[in-house]
Amino acid sequence: MKIAKIYGFLKKDLDRIEVALNNVIQAEHPVLRKASTQLLEAGGKRIRPVFVLLSGQFGNYDMERMKTVAVSLELIHMATLVHDDVIDDAELRRGKPTIRQMYDNRVAMYAGDYILARSLESITSLRKPNAHLVLSKTIVEVCIGEIEQIKDKYDWSQQLRDYLRRIKRKTALLIATSCKLGAIAADVPEEIANKLYRYGYYIGMSYQIIDDILDFTSSATELGKPAGHDLLQGNITLPVLYAMQDETFYALLKEAFANPDTVNEAHMHDLVRNLNQTNAISCSYQLSDLYLKKALAIVDQLPNNKAKNTLRDIAKYIGKRRS
Repeated sequence: MKIAKIYGFLKKDLDRIEVALNNVIQAEHPVLRKASTQLLEAGGKRIRPVFVLLSGQFGNYDMERMKTVAVSLELIHMATLVHDDVIDDAELRRGKPTIRQMYDNRVAMYAGDYILARSLESITSLRKPNAHLVLSKTIVEVCIGEIEQIKDKYDWSQQLRDYLRRIKRKTALLIATSCKLGAIAADVPEEIANKLYRYGYYIGMSYQIIDDILDFTSSATELGKPAGHDLLQGNITLPVLYAMQDETFYALLKEAFANPDTVNEAHMHDLVRNLNQTNAISCSYQLSDLYLKKALAIVDQLPNNKAKNTLRDIAKYIGKRRS
């Protein structure tokens, strides 16, 4: 079953958000317009808008306010993808050429800045100062996370806490903020809004861990990029941290990356194969499951409604995700 079936009852509202996203990113300048539209048309799960809508159903669900929040958060996510692709020199995003590949790094950076600016412009129509405060703090943390990721590249001495802090800023915070802002926009009681935030955080941590696992267990066709791509870029994810405890893998890793510029496809093939021969993947899934259990425990504390059941089903789906 695809995840979209779990929240199929939100399809009409998600379609309205998709139309709004397309309208918001239209720019007068043809390059900005084409680049932004290209990114939007590349698709995506729109998981952040989904969490906005579901959280809003615990309060006064007003579609216009939900749409405003959902559009803003998805645009922030899109902007970070553009900037990520520049940092990583990425040629493909979801199997299609990135903006930096189609144009260059400078155009991509300005396109990302433009998308971010449109996000902030969109959220101004929501007359809730606490929502703006939550969003601004999240953007600050996301930016810090990007800098930390650059700093941590090829640092084989980093620890588990460094990785967890990084994915918190990279993924979990924006999902947690999606839940909280959806709740704030719907006037959900603060206690429930905070629980939704924690649920989003735990889900986001699990989701990113599984993404990092799939980078080593899925095919290039499924990923839309070569297997082990994150490692090739010097990003040390959870499976690599666990695999580095194996002396054979660690020796192979240090040898391959003695000069990062000379790492080739054959090196990566050997590294991916050797990583899968360690217990790194199973250990990574165990940590993902711990976060999922925490998310499910939060769901049990929420008021009973359809959204609660859907949040539970999404958590269970993520736990079983293998592609």
